[in-house]
Amino acid sequence: MIKRSQLTMLMVLIFLAMFVSPVWAGDPSGEATLAEYPDAPLDFIWVLMCGFLVMFMQPGFAMLESGFTRVKNAANIMMKNLMDFSIGALSYWAIGFAIMYGTMEGLNWLMGWSGFFLMGDAYDVVTIQSWFFQMVFAATAATIVSGCVAERCKFSTYILVSIVTTALIYPIYGHWIWGGGWLSGMGALDFAGSGVVHALGGWIGLAGALVLGPRFGKYRKDGTPNAISGHSITMATPGVFILWFGWFGFNCGSTLIGTDLRTSIIATNTTLAAAAGLVMAMIITWKWHGKPDVGMAGNGAIAGLVGITAPCAWVTPLSSVVIGAVAGVLVVAGVWFFDWVLHIDDPVGAVSVHGINGAWGLLALGIFADGTYGGVTGLLYGDSGFFAVQALSVAVNFVWAFGLGFIVFWVLKKTLGIRVSPEEELEGLDIGEHGMSAYPNYVMTEAFVEVD
Repeated sequence: MIKRSQLTMLMVLIFLAMFVSPVWAGDPSGEATLAEYPDAPLDFIWVLMCGFLVMFMQPGFAMLESGFTRVKNAANIMMKNLMDFSIGALSYWAIGFAIMYGTMEGLNWLMGWSGFFLMGDAYDVVTIQSWFFQMVFAATAATIVSGCVAERCKFSTYILVSIVTTALIYPIYGHWIWGGGWLSGMGALDFAGSGVVHALGGWIGLAGALVLGPRFGKYRKDGTPNAISGHSITMATPGVFILWFGWFGFNCGSTLIGTDLRTSIIATNTTLAAAAGLVMAMIITWKWHGKPDVGMAGNGAIAGLVGITAPCAWVTPLSSVVIGAVAGVLVVAGVWFFDWVLHIDDPVGAVSVHGINGAWGLLALGIFADGTYGGVTGLLYGDSGFFAVQALSVAVNFVWAFGLGFIVFWVLKKTLGIRVSPEEELEGLDIGEHGMSAYPNYVMTEAFVEVD
């Protein structure tokens, strides 16, 4: 737990920092920006509206994760998603944005170091518009982690993971790709965040799931996994649709201007990839188990969306269908691999959806980019060098996110502890962590499962 004295000191430092720089060198009124660029309002409306759409993905994540987990942990899942967005916004305002998009003479290839707390030159309408749009991306990366560690992670410790993710891990890799860092200097691209947001969040979540260990009852004595069913597919499925809708803010908004007509292709590619991912996952589970699996189909749609996020502006609609279909295969294979081979317990399949398919999205961009937008061409169109750079970005993304994530979770495990007590886990985190039940008028029962 964070000590009260430490929390007080942090609040004092934040309060003092707000008054360190009394001179504002930016354009906080917007008058200078409007005089120089009369069409700015259209771009501002476009970017901010798309940011609102991305924010609306948060209830989608909350519903999906809660529906895929058990009734006794539903309130805890909702609280973590509320906290992820709020803590993420504050951390990214105070530190993360300055590291990701600031500048640091001599070391800008590595990270930025200006604009903390949106003060000084950062107190500017253009900069703050950019902050808002990028902040909702940062909060999304943090939210992905919550699903991987669901049903056994301490809420108090998880707050610290969320802070580190949005203040440090996400911004530094984001700077390398979007902030003028060394990967972008080599030519690495990621239009809307398959790697920067999704793979990064998925690999941090993988580290958390590995350090935490599986939930009680997940594996039998012989090592085979038990299927621990979620409590509400009727909650999870609308969550998929909300995420799908919000994803148009992710992908279309990343044009950053309201006059880019390529947006129609981006929106179409986004939809086709999601549809192909859902259909492919549905077909595989239907053939495999004799019944089409609703939850896996939903994850297939999200996997398709993750896979198309990096290449959405640079590929054809036909390519987007292929990308989404491959994502549908990868998510089913990934869930099986983590469950049956690695014995890593990921309650909602987030590592397979976001980690594996985020990496696939970066590679897909290096394969399918057709050269019709910004001159970006992939392997199929003769540019093997660009594909090699994308493959490097995939490797760097994994090493950075999983490596830092593992260190953070391991240190917290050895110091503050990251897992609730066995009694609290069996009772449910709603009661132990929050003193309430998500469904107080219903009796909660749990089927017997074989444990060691």
